[in-house]
Amino acid sequence: MNKIAFLLLLFTIFNPSKENNKQQYIARQGQVTFFSYTSVENIEAKNNQVLSIIDLEKKEIAVSMLMRAFVFKKDLMYEHFNESYIESDLYPQANFKGKLVDFDVNLAKQTSTIKGTLTIHGIAKEVAIKTMIENKNNNYKLTGEFIAAVKDFNIKIPAILSSNIAKTINLKFRFQYQPYEN
Repeated sequence: MNKIAFLLLLFTIFNPSKENNKQQYIARQGQVTFFSYTSVENIEAKNNQVLSIIDLEKKEIAVSMLMRAFVFKKDLMYEHFNESYIESDLYPQANFKGKLVDFDVNLAKQTSTIKGTLTIHGIAKEVAIKTMIENKNNNYKLTGEFIAAVKDFNIKIPAILSSNIAKTINLKFRFQYQPYEN
């Protein structure tokens, strides 16, 4: 699935029209990273091809990313991640759809909570994520981090490897939004 398909997915969630897109912002190259501590070798990956739309009037946010876009330090980690754990052929993308809680559009910098549904590996889970939101010259930046349990998304770890792979993953995100224009 390419970037155009991602944009279509996100726009169908928000259904933007010329009349109501004044408060809509887009991040075309958001970043999601994850880190997993293991006794054998730490696992880190970065995805710089994450798409997101935020509607400040409705206080809604949507995020979509291809799982194969994660970059690892070692090719073997990439292969295991996509083939054995995430099963990217069956579950090619992860999505989030949620709402900004206690968000004030008039503040230049604030901490807010985003509550919504995170879907990874075909499993949807309700999450609440503490997020730093900054507004500078009508461009928004959202950053935050949270911990996800591998078992919550039905990701199977072979028993022989279970002592070498963490049960939780630390996820970080950063999105730079610009006003969306048709």
